[in-house]
Amino acid sequence: MNNMKKALLYSAMALATLTMSSCGDDFLVIDPAGSISEGTLINDQGIDFVLTGAYSTLYGVGGQWNAPNNTIANPIFGDVVGGDYNEGSQQGDQPDWNALEIYSITAANSYLSSKWNYIYEAVKRCNAVISMVNKGGDKIANADQIIGQALFLKGLWMFEGIKTFGAAIPYVTVEDYEASVDPQVSNVDENGNYVYIWDKVEADLQEAMQKLPATWDSDFGRATKWMAEALLGKLDLYWSSPYNGTNGSNAAKLAEAKTHLENVLNNGVDAKGQKYRLANTYQELFLPDTSDWTGESIIDIQLTLDGSNVNTTAVYGGYYTGFNGGTAPYPTGWGFFQPSYNYVNSMITDANGLPLKDFTSVPALSMDGDEITSDLNTTTDPRLDITIGRHGVPFLDWGSTPAKSWIRQTTTGGVYVSKKHQSRVGDRGTYSLTNYGTSNVANFHVLRVADVYLMLAEIAIRNNDLGTAMNYINTVRGRAANSYIAAEAGITDGSYTFVDKVNGTTKTDAAANYCIGLYTSLDSTADAWEALKRERRAELCQEGHRWFDLARWGEVGSVLNNFVAYEKQFLAKYKNSYDENWICFPIPNSEIQTAEGRFVQNVNWK
Repeated sequence: MNNMKKALLYSAMALATLTMSSCGDDFLVIDPAGSISEGTLINDQGIDFVLTGAYSTLYGVGGQWNAPNNTIANPIFGDVVGGDYNEGSQQGDQPDWNALEIYSITAANSYLSSKWNYIYEAVKRCNAVISMVNKGGDKIANADQIIGQALFLKGLWMFEGIKTFGAAIPYVTVEDYEASVDPQVSNVDENGNYVYIWDKVEADLQEAMQKLPATWDSDFGRATKWMAEALLGKLDLYWSSPYNGTNGSNAAKLAEAKTHLENVLNNGVDAKGQKYRLANTYQELFLPDTSDWTGESIIDIQLTLDGSNVNTTAVYGGYYTGFNGGTAPYPTGWGFFQPSYNYVNSMITDANGLPLKDFTSVPALSMDGDEITSDLNTTTDPRLDITIGRHGVPFLDWGSTPAKSWIRQTTTGGVYVSKKHQSRVGDRGTYSLTNYGTSNVANFHVLRVADVYLMLAEIAIRNNDLGTAMNYINTVRGRAANSYIAAEAGITDGSYTFVDKVNGTTKTDAAANYCIGLYTSLDSTADAWEALKRERRAELCQEGHRWFDLARWGEVGSVLNNFVAYEKQFLAKYKNSYDENWICFPIPNSEIQTAEGRFVQNVNWK
């Protein structure tokens, strides 16, 4: 039986019509139409092809060397730079990636120019859709819905630009796109003052929200008004965040963020009409047969697999997702994306099932000697072993977690392996997975309901409503108690329990000692912030959020310097300090040099 997932976002014709720019210094230049003229495409079918090309940018460019830094999943910029992942692989592999990881960051880094180029390629595709619909006039059916989808995608990618490079970046209007093959946009005004684009992205998402339907009858991967409103709420929260006072932020947008996010949580539905809710268990969110329509997904990257392309399921890039040394039919790769020692210890819990406050004072839960050894007795949040693989714990349905034979170099990447987005043995037959370079075929969750709960908790803390904040945090923690890794004969060495203080039960068949409980009080704003920050890290690890959170909170320097101080005990590559001014990445040198004075480096990198 063919159980392959339906492709919702891809069209070979659309990708051929709007090809990716190959050079970082021509990100705005309109590509030639080739043998297919724009006039030929200004009809319902042609515009849908071009719109599909705009959607396809969400997928990234899987399989190419720069894939992980292009995708909106943000494994490098969110998780690696944020201290939850190590690069992995071996010393000297991918030096520009390693430079980001160890905080040797410069504006000449090729991963930055690739990310910049990809963001503006996506914006170009969205502007092309809107321009063609406008030119088509009355002969284009459902014009508002098409424009709404393009505006949503444009807003999503411009928000990605703000998060990555700061809010003083060029904003390309449809009129700019139509006026010149090289739109003359700038990130400063005529007096040399930075132009922050928060309001322009907000306007795009507001218009998208008005034009988009709440649900679809088919093609359920398309944007909806609820997706636009959720993203608008998140934009307003970021816009209201302190950063370090140099990003055009600290706006009075908390009330608007709260209104949008509460409306999504209380009234929103997914594209099929199912009311938004938390999935029943944490683990089902990351398994292909259960993850996609739980009600928790708000914005997903829809994934498919046709059995002929190793990259189709790899949001992170096909060749990054497998382990070094994997044997067929397991996907082999280069051993990238290894969880950090710091992240793993942050998941230790105390006797009440709450995060251990001083987790850096406790020995690492796994160590590298002649063989990798793991402390499975120290209690952890059960989400730990769903998110990562550690020696002695079952790894999906593959048997024991791969240890040294599947890690390229423990002195570079550590002793843990990624798990959250990996495939199971059974998936390989069901979904026709190839022998290497593939992750599982579950949709990648860009924005989900748990994130909304935690954003609302953050807003409540900033409004000094600590009781409401605690309730939101406990809602997410309560769901975390519903799944854990069970012991397996021949793998589990010892007797372990799962102490579920949420539901008042103890299970004796666990693969390691787990304990989770709820907060009973948050006595101060400081306590509430600590609970919120620890919960976001536990719940959203490996989903590309960590560094962006630290940056907007204005504490990225202090947290990451503490991370370096801890991680360098195990991995000698960590020795550079993180500059507290780096609340965004620098605009690539290549763009500034070729913009002929139109682009000014953001203030944090001058």
